[in-house]
Amino acid sequence: MTNPAQIPPLRAAIIPVTPLQQNCTLLWCTETMRGAFVDPGGDLDRLKAAAVQSKATIEKILVTHGHIDHCGSAGILAAELGVPIEGPHPEDIFWISRLEEDGQRYGVRGQPSEPDRWLEDGDTATVGKLTLNVRHCPGHTPGHIVFHHPE
Repeated sequence: MTNPAQIPPLRAAIIPVTPLQQNCTLLWCTETMRGAFVDPGGDLDRLKAAAVQSKATIEKILVTHGHIDHCGSAGILAAELGVPIEGPHPEDIFWISRLEEDGQRYGVRGQPSEPDRWLEDGDTATVGKLTLNVRHCPGHTPGHIVFHHPE
């Protein structure tokens, strides 16, 4: 029998998506089995299969920045699963507004979608009972953010 103290509070699976092989992350709270996809750029059937395999119930989508391979299918997946989108920082609205055009350029399905919640430096996002700190780190894109779980 597994000792509950040995089970980490956060689990993650990396799922490469799109022809660009961007790493989408499925992360979940091991206590509640509630999860989130981080940067679901495409290959939605593969992502949904990973959620089933993990036994996590997806409660939201988290987006780090507005490039096509990271959020081109976020709105589509959110609608299919009936979950909200959180992130990125509002400075990436330019990139999100051009997802369809960028998708045609790169051969990736892209659909603009505004998040239910834009994220700012110092905000937090939750997944199950996990709390993730949000850090705005412009550079890759003006609105790029990272999620940090200090534990």
